[in-house]
Amino acid sequence: MTATPDMMKPPRTEVGLLGWLKKNLFSTWYDALLTVGSVAFVAAVLYAVTDWALNSARWGVVKTNLKVFMVGRYPYDQIWRVWASVGLFVVMVVVTLVIRKLDKPRARRAVTIAWVVVLFLTLILLKGVGETIIPSVPVAIWSGLMLTLTLGIFGIVASFPIGIGLALGRRSSLPVIKVFCTVYIEVIRGVPLITVLFMALLLLPLFLPPSLRLDNVLRAMVGMTLFSAAYVAENVRGGLQAIPRGQYEAARAVGLNEALVMGLIVLPQALRAMIPAIVGQFISLYKDTSLVVIVGLLDLLGVGKAVTGQTEWIGTQKEVYAFVGLIFFITCSVMSIASRRLEKQLGLGER
Repeated sequence: MTATPDMMKPPRTEVGLLGWLKKNLFSTWYDALLTVGSVAFVAAVLYAVTDWALNSARWGVVKTNLKVFMVGRYPYDQIWRVWASVGLFVVMVVVTLVIRKLDKPRARRAVTIAWVVVLFLTLILLKGVGETIIPSVPVAIWSGLMLTLTLGIFGIVASFPIGIGLALGRRSSLPVIKVFCTVYIEVIRGVPLITVLFMALLLLPLFLPPSLRLDNVLRAMVGMTLFSAAYVAENVRGGLQAIPRGQYEAARAVGLNEALVMGLIVLPQALRAMIPAIVGQFISLYKDTSLVVIVGLLDLLGVGKAVTGQTEWIGTQKEVYAFVGLIFFITCSVMSIASRRLEKQLGLGER
């Protein structure tokens, strides 16, 4: 029995991998030329980078100073504090992944509270060395990746609820609250982060009682938190404005008061819609932690710059900055992947 025209398979060059290549990369002669040229350029760059990394690079600078990159000048006999903090973080990640798959709202709320407790417990663990071991230099040991992660995580966790509060306050019917939140957001968004950091380090002690003295690391945390909160507030406000009025009316129609309408109906939808923007702000905040080197703190990038000044490792800037860039790339990629998984789980863009 011969096959009829309706049963004939499409040409191999029109479907599958060959079809995709023809349609997207070789549809015209100039597309083919651009494709070949781009592949040749990428291949040449990859070859040069690989050849340098395997044959010419002096990776001994990273191996020798690995502890300095990770924890700076943290006392060796107190490293257990760092490992305890990392252990708490890993445990919380595992617990969060397990609880996330369970339909138990109370357990999820408990995990959220536990994250806040673990954050402050970590600060106590790490800060204790500066006060008891080296009282004269309480912030000298806060450096390297430990400082970068501490500033980034604290800024993200603390600025999120503050940003939500500012966004809600800007929409408040009370004039005093609305004006305060609006002025705060516009002023903070109108100045660069480095200005806020200088203000936190120089002006913050003026507003505190004489008995309360914050070290430079905590001042930088406050500055970064206040700066990020203003941008989070605008992202949340944009999400709130995107919610149709029908959602408010339907919630009021079933007897919910204004607080429940906002907390149970409107705000969850707004946060869900603004996940990409909020996570983008958090990634930007994490990368901006490198600015603290200007105010005298040695984050991961600052430690890298200091390492290149060692006599035996002069001329290893490419190796050091490649290593630092790789760490930033991995950590930011983890945040981005987690964001996409959360978006997929919540059906963002699908319903």
